Amino acid sequence: MKLHYTYFFAIFLLIASCKKDEKIQVVNFYETQLFKDVQLAAVFKDSKTFVDLVPKRNISILEAEYLSQKELDGFDLKEFVGENFEDRSMKALEFETDTTKTMYEHITHMWDMLTRGPDSVVPFSSRISLPKKYIVPGGRFQEIYYWDSYFTMEGLLADDRDDLAKNMVDNFAFLVNSVGFIPNGTRDYYKSRSQPPFFSLMVDAIARKDENLLLYYVPELAKEYEFWMQGSETVVPARPQQHVVDIGEPAYLNRYWDKEFTPRPEAYKEDLHLASELESDSLQQLLYNNLRSAAASGWDFSSRWYGEKNEFSTTETTSILPIDLNCLLYFMERILYKASTMKGDENARTQFYRRSQSRRYSIRQYFWNNETGFFHDYNFKKESITPELTLAGVYPLYFSIATKDQARQVKDVIMSSFLKEGGLVTTLDHSGQQWDAPNGWAPLQWIAVKGLLNYGYEEEAVEIMTRWLALNEKVYKDTGKMMEKYNVEDLTLLSGGGEYETQDGFGWTNGVALGFKKMLEEMEAQTP
Repeated sequence: MKLHYTYFFAIFLLIASCKKDEKIQVVNFYETQLFKDVQLAAVFKDSKTFVDLVPKRNISILEAEYLSQKELDGFDLKEFVGENFEDRSMKALEFETDTTKTMYEHITHMWDMLTRGPDSVVPFSSRISLPKKYIVPGGRFQEIYYWDSYFTMEGLLADDRDDLAKNMVDNFAFLVNSVGFIPNGTRDYYKSRSQPPFFSLMVDAIARKDENLLLYYVPELAKEYEFWMQGSETVVPARPQQHVVDIGEPAYLNRYWDKEFTPRPEAYKEDLHLASELESDSLQQLLYNNLRSAAASGWDFSSRWYGEKNEFSTTETTSILPIDLNCLLYFMERILYKASTMKGDENARTQFYRRSQSRRYSIRQYFWNNETGFFHDYNFKKESITPELTLAGVYPLYFSIATKDQARQVKDVIMSSFLKEGGLVTTLDHSGQQWDAPNGWAPLQWIAVKGLLNYGYEEEAVEIMTRWLALNEKVYKDTGKMMEKYNVEDLTLLSGGGEYETQDGFGWTNGVALGFKKMLEEMEAQTP
């Protein structure tokens, strides 16, 4: 009887607490014993599955019930989860490919199948509801993702789906205003981090036909810039403030950063397992933060972030100034400079001009390697560039930051080292991570191709596009699907590595394929 009244009282207190603040209780789900036990018991093959399920009742009540029942004879954890949680997410794609359609016709057909929203609010769900329609990547990713969406949008625009592309920009503006920044994805467990900041490129893309749209989104562009530069007023050398690092120059540079120091809820078991290799709690917490920050980069995971070769547990993302991120921040500053000019705001115009020029100078100074003829990341704690060659090094060409001579050398490295039979490989390291060799990813093909075209290397850009599309078409013919990533070295295989199986769908691959097809057609039309 004593045990019975103890748990009855616990449930009473938890219900009372829940009524005070239901939102806090939902967030605290990731700290409950129920959550930890389900993830560590691998009730589901994919750790993301459980965090996307919706509790039928407030998690505080379920936690108390679980604690009261877990030691009873015959208790079944999987059965408990099945009785108390439900799948309220949008279902993964289920379709039969129409073999009479070309790959490009298939992609056009897929837009509607990948469209979700507007979202209704589901109590206790981890989903962040959005007010307008949007495209999800596909597969296990049934919510919107930040940097994926830019490349998806380029495909929508190429396919004359301007209305849906603008809806997506409006959704990101909504996130900036409601959350304070754009999370990694629209789940509450992503609220501790963002992703590569492509919002300014999204706005720039839809403003091609109407430049006034740029002015419409200036408030959100400014807010996102403030998020990435938060702490710049107090940052000093050797003491970074969130995303901002002072390297002793008049300009500040940026890093990827997550504010939490715990295992990721969507990869709880995997993070705990990796951290178990480390001796102290403080080192484990630091690793969790670096893993989270690598997830913020979109490159989760890659040897690019390793402190020691072949040692995943030495991931040190927060010590690294990434070349891609700083190029993206440069573009954000340029867009805000342009908008300030259009508005006639001379103070803002001067401020953003100076910041962009200072960052441009710093990128050329700190990230360029004369020996390799390529742009690298910069480890500000070691005060040296990182040794690894990665395709992130093409971003300075995409944003026209590189000098002509630097662009020529980068082009040579791309064509001699990165170009494989199926397109560009992500890095030259076969680490087993998905953002390494032998995998190629659609967004990096896009960045490289557009970067080369900015400096007049049309023949090389066409070669990359042709090889990539041929691989896409081959896999589509064999499987009837578009993939998240591809093995560009061995065309008999799909891809590999990472924390989950290769996904199909797939938003950014679809977008880049249509974008490349349109670019090639336009080039051919211009040929005498």
